[in-house]
Amino acid sequence: MRSRPAKNLASTSTLNGFDENQVLKDFAMVSLGDSIYIIGGRLCLKVLDRETDNVEEMDQRVLPCVRRYNVRMNKWEVCAPLSIPRINFACTVCDRKIYVAGGQSALGPAKGISSAEVYDPALDEWKSLANMSTMRYKCVGVTWQGKIHVVGGFAHRGNLDRIQGPYVTTRSSAEVYDPKRDKWDFKARMWELGVPPYQIVNVNGKLYSSGDCFKPWKGYVEAYDEKHNMWNEVRGSNLNLKCPSPNSTPDVQESSWPPMQMLYLTMAPIGNKLYFLAGHRMPEEASRLRSQVHVFDTTTNGYGWRTLEPIDEEREKELCGCCCVLRQDS
Repeated sequence: MRSRPAKNLASTSTLNGFDENQVLKDFAMVSLGDSIYIIGGRLCLKVLDRETDNVEEMDQRVLPCVRRYNVRMNKWEVCAPLSIPRINFACTVCDRKIYVAGGQSALGPAKGISSAEVYDPALDEWKSLANMSTMRYKCVGVTWQGKIHVVGGFAHRGNLDRIQGPYVTTRSSAEVYDPKRDKWDFKARMWELGVPPYQIVNVNGKLYSSGDCFKPWKGYVEAYDEKHNMWNEVRGSNLNLKCPSPNSTPDVQESSWPPMQMLYLTMAPIGNKLYFLAGHRMPEEASRLRSQVHVFDTTTNGYGWRTLEPIDEEREKELCGCCCVLRQDS
């Protein structure tokens, strides 16, 4: 789905290279230059159960594929594949190159991997990097202070985790890669919980998060305090996304809207603002989808939310749960 926040417009397109009954899950999506890259992922087959009329998803395989969508040319292209197929991995862009690290390389109860690689779009090739000290998956990648940060995830460091006891501190840690040194540094407790983060973004040199992989929206935005190595709730960031009402206060949202089932939530930074793209299933209307954009101004002292008018559709559709920002020259 393509969204233009300034005009509150959205359009949809289909991932190239997949059959109608195939779905891609657990991939990464980033933007670079005039293109959007779809990297890795788990290929699923949608199968109809004739007895119950329910559609079930069957895992097929983990893919190393990389697809590029050129926005200006409205064209899909196949890029050089990953050296290792990956799902649930960290991915970020730094100095016009794409970095990936960790994840899982096989289906089933597979452990995380510690390998990392970098893609140079000018050469259309992947290059292996030094391994992280931890094997981790469902980790989050973000570029901050000129370095690649791989935060949280289900992680372990071999026998060290057995020594640490019931609270495994590697799950709240991060690995920081310095491209100039080709070296990873371990940073303890950069993420406060043992549950992996959902998304972390960089807004003007400050890191923000909305929740974890089990609860993508905590009800507020958190910001990272580097000095104290902790995450704090941002003032004025409370919002009930299950009862979205355009440009109203939290009290009005609670009282005037029935709860809706959240189908997806993803966020992206533009300037000083965080844009949250949310999808809801309407109460007692299983086929009706409501898409809505919520905008949080990180510079506001007080209530910082603005909600755009919702877009309702009378049909069910499969949407990816990722978003990225493509900056185009006018």
